[in-house]
Amino acid sequence: MSALAPTLQAYFTDRLIGQRAASPNTIGAYRLTFRLLLRFASERTGKAPSKLDIAELDAPLIAAFLDHLERDRHNGPATRNNRLAAIHSLFHYLALQHPEHAGSIGRVLAIPHKRTERNLVTYLTEQEVDALLGACDQRTWTGRRDHAMFVLTIQTGLRISELAGLTRQDITLGTGANVHTIGKGRKERRTPLVPPTRAVLRAWLSERAGAPTDPLFPTIAGKRLSRDAIERRLARHLTAAGATCPSIKSKRVTMHTLRHTAAMRLLLAGNDVTVIALWLGHEQISTTNVYLHADMTQKQQAIDRTNPLAAKPGRYRAPDVLMAFLKDL
Repeated sequence: MSALAPTLQAYFTDRLIGQRAASPNTIGAYRLTFRLLLRFASERTGKAPSKLDIAELDAPLIAAFLDHLERDRHNGPATRNNRLAAIHSLFHYLALQHPEHAGSIGRVLAIPHKRTERNLVTYLTEQEVDALLGACDQRTWTGRRDHAMFVLTIQTGLRISELAGLTRQDITLGTGANVHTIGKGRKERRTPLVPPTRAVLRAWLSERAGAPTDPLFPTIAGKRLSRDAIERRLARHLTAAGATCPSIKSKRVTMHTLRHTAAMRLLLAGNDVTVIALWLGHEQISTTNVYLHADMTQKQQAIDRTNPLAAKPGRYRAPDVLMAFLKDL
C-alpha cells in the first residue's frame, strides 16, 4: 500500500470526521469525488487505486480528470468546481502530512475554479403547481404519498436531502404546527405549516402508521426514499401534468425547482427577502437575492414608483460628409 492510501483514509477519519465534524452529506460528496478520481487515475496509470502514489496525482492528471467530468460525464461547471474543492481540501491535508511533495501539491492547489454563469431560477406558476399536484393519482398509496410530499415541499421549500431524511416525529400538527429539519451546515430550523398542508399531512400520517422514528415518506417496503427515487417520482408526475398544462413541458423541473417555487410564492406574497432567507435556511442574504432577479413583478413595481425621464425622441441628422470620411478611415 502506498503513502496515498493511508493518508486518504486518515483524511476522512481524522480531518473530516474527527476535526471538522463534517456532515454526512459532505462526507458522501467527498467520498464520491475520490472514488471517481481514483478510478480515473487507475485507468490512466494501470495501477490499482491502493497502489497509487501521491506524486502520480499531479496537476496534469487532476486537470485531465476535471476535463473528463465535463466531457465524458457531462457535469456542469458547478459540479466540476465542487469536485475540485474536495480535491483542494485533500491536498491541503497532504501538504501538512507529506511536505516532501510540496512542489507537486502546490501545482494542484493552483488549479483554478471555473467561472460559472448564474441563470435566473426556474419556478412553477400557480397553474403549474396545481397541474403537478393534480397529476398524483390519490386513488393509490404511492400517489397519496407523492402528493403529500410535493405539497410539503412547495409550502416549506425543503431541500431534497431534508425531505428524504424526515421522520414521523419531525411533523407537529397541533398548536404551532411545523416541520423540524436539520439542514445544510447542520442548521436546525422549524418551518410553520399552513392549514391546507396540515390537513394533507394529517391524512397521510393517519394512513402511514408506524414508530416516531420511521421515515415520513417511505418506499412500499417501508424503507427511506432515496434522492434519486424522489426525483424519478417527480419526473413521472411531471409527464402526466404536461397533458393538462403544456407550459410545464418547457421547464427543466427538479425537486430544487419546487424549493425555488416556495421562495417565489413567499416573495410574491410581499415577504421581505430576509424573511425568505430565514425560511429557506440560507446563511447569506446574497443567496436569496436571486429570487428578486427572477421576479419581473417586483422590478415593474420598482420602475412604476420612479419619475419618468424627461426624454424626447430626437430627429435624425445626416453626418457631415468630411467628418464621416474621417470616421470611416
